[in-house]
Amino acid sequence: MRTVFVGTSAATLATARALIHRGDEVVIIENDKARIDELAEELDCSFMLGDGTRPDVLREVSPSQSDFLFCLTNNDHLNLIASLVGHSLGFARVITRIEDPEFETICHELGLKDIIIPSRTLARSLEDMVAGSQNVEFSSILKDEARFFTFAVAEADCGTVDELALPDGARVICFYRKDQFVLAESQLSLQVDDQVVILTHSRNLQLLEQRFPTQALTQHPKKVPAAG
Repeated sequence: MRTVFVGTSAATLATARALIHRGDEVVIIENDKARIDELAEELDCSFMLGDGTRPDVLREVSPSQSDFLFCLTNNDHLNLIASLVGHSLGFARVITRIEDPEFETICHELGLKDIIIPSRTLARSLEDMVAGSQNVEFSSILKDEARFFTFAVAEADCGTVDELALPDGARVICFYRKDQFVLAESQLSLQVDDQVVILTHSRNLQLLEQRFPTQALTQHPKKVPAAG
């Protein structure tokens, strides 16, 4: 996998370190040379000096050869501009961080489907805490080679859960219909725009991404209810 990041926020660095650790190729675009010099001593990745919102800069990192463009700066406006430019240049997946939820509708209208809203994730976690829910950290659920993959159902995918005919080591565990949770059963019928959650072995991720290239989503809850 080849991932390009715009900026060097805390979210960028944490994600980049994890990807580098697993052997992925990482490129970070940063407009502060001193910052690049500092990070180059600790991160085994490529850096590019420049403004990540500019088309000429993003072209230099080869959009057609990149799997992801992550726009995770601490500025919503910069993230939106970089995401739109990256989307127009043909990056396969563009991930946009926004702090202001009012931008969410605009993002979707502009074709930016992979949105991360940290404040919403935090709010849900705190709501569960206040309600006294017992939660399990997301990271404690996904161990070893287990992964979650989610996608939005297109017309061609309509049918029962069983008719998806997923590869070995992949199972539909639930889906969301108009934001309502539905536990998956083999004979339940899927409808257009249902958001399906698959639990899978990591070896299936590339195959799933190829099968559902335009509908794949990246937002996952940080916590899930504990059993019992």
